[in-house]
Amino acid sequence: MATPDDTAVRVALWRAMHVQVDPPPHVLEDEIGLRLAAPGAGWRDRPDMDPHATSGYRGAIVSRARFIEDLVAEQAGRGVTQYVILGAGLDTFAQRRPEIAANLRVFEVEQPGPQAWKRQRLIELGYGIPDWLRLVPVDFEASESWWERLSAAGFDSDRPAVIVSTGVTMYLTKDATAATLRQIAGLAPGSTLAMTFLLPIELVDDVDRPGRQAADDGARASGTPFISLYTPQEMLALAREAGFRDAQHVSGTQLAERYFAERTDGLRPSTGEDLLLATT
Repeated sequence: MATPDDTAVRVALWRAMHVQVDPPPHVLEDEIGLRLAAPGAGWRDRPDMDPHATSGYRGAIVSRARFIEDLVAEQAGRGVTQYVILGAGLDTFAQRRPEIAANLRVFEVEQPGPQAWKRQRLIELGYGIPDWLRLVPVDFEASESWWERLSAAGFDSDRPAVIVSTGVTMYLTKDATAATLRQIAGLAPGSTLAMTFLLPIELVDDVDRPGRQAADDGARASGTPFISLYTPQEMLALAREAGFRDAQHVSGTQLAERYFAERTDGLRPSTGEDLLLATT
């Protein structure tokens, strides 16, 4: 059985690191992803877990996750009942926030192998798969239609939804992302998309550029290079051309101001990944 990819595991471990090494208040509390991944006793000694060298990435990961969870809670409060996570990886919203999730239908879209592994781990750890959590396996490499698989799993395109995609667009062609945007823009009025995108390196703060270059090099060396980068203006134009009624750019700096302004420990998210927030 396929295991989750290295990126999904790293994100889960950084989320746990935030709880374990950063003082409260925590932007996000998530050690369930760590339990799922079960990386072994020495995981905190890994070079990519260095608490100082990777603090900016850790901050960026928990700030984007918190922003999305706040968005989902807000939309659920307005009566939206569907939440779709594209490229769900080791997302743990359903396990950590059942008081919100149980009032939604949560669809996790992921490659079949890693998703089967996650299903097994959720059962082994006693979380189970409640009826409102729909695991939707989609073989993207075989060009399966995630849209068709989502509908088959019970998604109702005539009712509003929150659709989220984090850490995905850099691996897709711009044409593929534009096609996805067109599909989502056709959802019921009142639907919301939150999608992250990587900035060109020249738009990254000087202090963060060496780390970003290292990430670029590492992605290329592992066979999953970053193939699509966007300026905020490019991403907003794509969303508007796709047909969204409203499109906004949410910068990493805005997230830092929202979630880190009162911190005294110096923890701040690194720059380089921003969000598109678009509504139908």
